[in-house]
Amino acid sequence: MFLWVSLLMSHSFLGLNGAAAEQSTELERIEHCGTRCSQGLHCRTKPVEWFPPPCQEAAQGLNSSSVFPNISLSTVMSCEGRQKCSLHLRIKTALHLTESIHGVSMCTFTGGRMSNCQMFTFTQASRAKMTGRQVEIDNNCFPISPSESVQVTVKTVPSYCGLTWTGTYDAPGCVSKDLRQHVPECITGRLSYDIKPEKKELSVRVSDMLEDYDYFLRLCHKDFICKGTGASSMIRKGDPVKSATLQYSRPLPCLCIEGWSWVNDATRVQVCPFKDRFEELWFGINFDPLEETLSWEPVCHITAVVALCQKREDGDCEDLPHSSRKVNREMITFAKVDPHPQLCMKFTADSQSWVKCPFADATFKAWEVVVMRQQVKDDVKMLSHITATFSVGQCVKSEGSTGCQITNTHTMHVEKNKAVDLNLEGEMCNSCLQVTRLDVKFAATVIHCLEQCKPSSPLSQEFSRGPSLDWTWVVVTASFFLSGIIIITLLLVTVFKRRKQRMKAGYISEQQIDPAFDCVVPVLSTKSALHGGLLVPDSPQCGNTEKANLISD
Repeated sequence: MFLWVSLLMSHSFLGLNGAAAEQSTELERIEHCGTRCSQGLHCRTKPVEWFPPPCQEAAQGLNSSSVFPNISLSTVMSCEGRQKCSLHLRIKTALHLTESIHGVSMCTFTGGRMSNCQMFTFTQASRAKMTGRQVEIDNNCFPISPSESVQVTVKTVPSYCGLTWTGTYDAPGCVSKDLRQHVPECITGRLSYDIKPEKKELSVRVSDMLEDYDYFLRLCHKDFICKGTGASSMIRKGDPVKSATLQYSRPLPCLCIEGWSWVNDATRVQVCPFKDRFEELWFGINFDPLEETLSWEPVCHITAVVALCQKREDGDCEDLPHSSRKVNREMITFAKVDPHPQLCMKFTADSQSWVKCPFADATFKAWEVVVMRQQVKDDVKMLSHITATFSVGQCVKSEGSTGCQITNTHTMHVEKNKAVDLNLEGEMCNSCLQVTRLDVKFAATVIHCLEQCKPSSPLSQEFSRGPSLDWTWVVVTASFFLSGIIIITLLLVTVFKRRKQRMKAGYISEQQIDPAFDCVVPVLSTKSALHGGLLVPDSPQCGNTEKANLISD
């Protein structure tokens, strides 16, 4: 629950929002102050002695309760105009009159003021007539101020030891509507406003302000006192329009408009346009990368709890152990914090929670798990931009679960900007790593899952079996296929060379019929002027158009 101490103080003095602020009971009005005594008893006012004589011994059987059976205190109002009223304390004393009592004295004492005493004596004739009876003395000439605490003393004249009545009275405060309208000390004016969020402006109007005085407006942050933000404005008493515009920077719940008449010790009125905007408080989170310190300072006085938490896949933020801090007015600091995107701050107040993740959008990561894709097996490394120690464990994550079941774990030290191979054992396909930094007080436990395996051909599946793969069988098979290809290639080359040699020798046997030819042509040997050439007669079966072809050596 948010505890606005200054707001409660404002309620005590101003009470603009409480039920008491709307009290419609009016105080009793008097035209002039004075003293009234019971019928038949004649009272006279006498000056008070500066150095009164010491008290006398009282007669047998007299005590304060028997002499003063009832004394009541109340407030009355005396007015000279609509906004020119003052308060007075009325002391109504019931007195059991005896022969030894000649009158009464009344005194009031307030902090910062001198005592105010008045003495009333009874005439001898009326005293003799009223002795043995209960009489009443009513006086309303003791001026008091709103919310003033007054100590009252009533004594007999002459003063008898032990015959003194004392009491304390609290004057009504400006919580009363009657006082706010007629007593200058309580006339604060009424504030109304319009919010212009696009311009971050507050348009303020003032009504029922104290006549014949200027009026001052400002924005402030409410606490024990209202601390000014710098935005202020003066409304002159002669201005026809009683309004002003104030600029604000952030709509905080403790940001208030404060107004008062331009007189000494004027009572001030405050209204807070954004009192329900608690979500605006959770900003200004700072991180010191050298000290690894996460801090936040409240700009408004609140009652709340701040804790570090880890953001999960389902959106929940799980509190880290021993991280809760109660918010006071001082800065909240968490020492030795690992700046990971999943590490957040949770603010809880009035059964509501807000989560802020200061590292969620950070481009710089203190550390990360790097996976290098290889044909046979992925190479998994840990890279850290700071020297740190980690707990790394292989785990299996169940479907639909945010947790991970650890199969094995080990501790590793990583130097700054030096990648370290994790040297994972066993099957990594479809498995996860659970990593926690150990050299800090507050760190998120991060689960990093390797890429899912894809279905492939039987051969690729055989290759992906890891340690169970028979590499001898693979080598023998590959050698067999390679040898066959080489032998076939050599045979084809040999046949081609032999055929070419036979064609050059000029002899083609009639029995050697190559399937690649459509006909067989007889060859005639001749020793003509063709220099030992071979004359091939034209054959109608081969479709030649020339009479003879000369095949030269």
